[in-house]
Amino acid sequence: MKSFTYERVDTPAAAAAAFARTKGSRYIAGGTNLLDLMKLEIETPAHLIDISRLALDKIEPTSEGGLRIGAMVRNTDLASDARVRRDYGLVSRALVAGASGQLRNKATMGGNILQRTRCPYFYDTNQPCNKRQPGSGCAAIGGFNRTLAIIGASDACIATQPSDVGVALRALDASVETVDAAGKARVIPYADFYRAPGKTPHLETALAPGELITAVTLPKPIGGTHIYHKVRDRASYAFALISVGLVAQKDGTGRIALGGIAYKPWRVEAAEADLPRGARAVTAKLLAGAKTTHENAYKLTLVERTLGGVLAQAKG
Repeated sequence: MKSFTYERVDTPAAAAAAFARTKGSRYIAGGTNLLDLMKLEIETPAHLIDISRLALDKIEPTSEGGLRIGAMVRNTDLASDARVRRDYGLVSRALVAGASGQLRNKATMGGNILQRTRCPYFYDTNQPCNKRQPGSGCAAIGGFNRTLAIIGASDACIATQPSDVGVALRALDASVETVDAAGKARVIPYADFYRAPGKTPHLETALAPGELITAVTLPKPIGGTHIYHKVRDRASYAFALISVGLVAQKDGTGRIALGGIAYKPWRVEAAEADLPRGARAVTAKLLAGAKTTHENAYKLTLVERTLGGVLAQAKG
């Protein structure tokens, strides 16, 4: 790990200002992903700004009837919150499906949605990776890629976004609240939060340099049956090969988002109109334009069969 300087801040505005003041800054809160990346020297910040003590650890009702989740809320606290369990079961179940109990006790809401890809070539600094080192190439294309993207990828990158709770946030139409170095706040729809890889896969989100996530907001509850099903290589602790987040209503309508298949939680609203026709019809629209490799083509079938099982579960 390379040497760095460190400071702790007390307000979001101070954090953003510190970032603007010191070149090579990075924010750190739970650190469950960043510290691993620093040990491998994939991330080499010159200055760490500790935001773990910002007063952003509350879960509060909004005036619109939803919930505002502070960026510092720990995954364990969010998953066990009575309001989240009652009205946003998809969020709670996705969180419990992610990581280990120890990690959930440290990881935060803001950090969760910013965690980096688990593509093995991103973590292997002996291999080219356009996301880690722009312009170096992509060893995953033509390499070991059974866990990687089948849709929304580019010729420069086929990495996936690994957040479990991100799938729930996309299905529930969440928004991300931020503040920039000038103290200006803005709200980013979660649907627009991640950038397609294109030729610049190292640019992963809509955040500007130094822009700090302050909260994630959920709209008012939509009812229905909430199911999160994660398919992975081992049950105890692994990232999703694919995951399905479903909110099913009694009249047959619903919302679906998928994880493990793209650079972002994948949702195609037009596909949801086909829910009464079953998993095959929905999958055809969800994965229209999918581009697979010889190693990850199985995900096409896996998505349809998993979705079929989830729809059957929703019907009881």
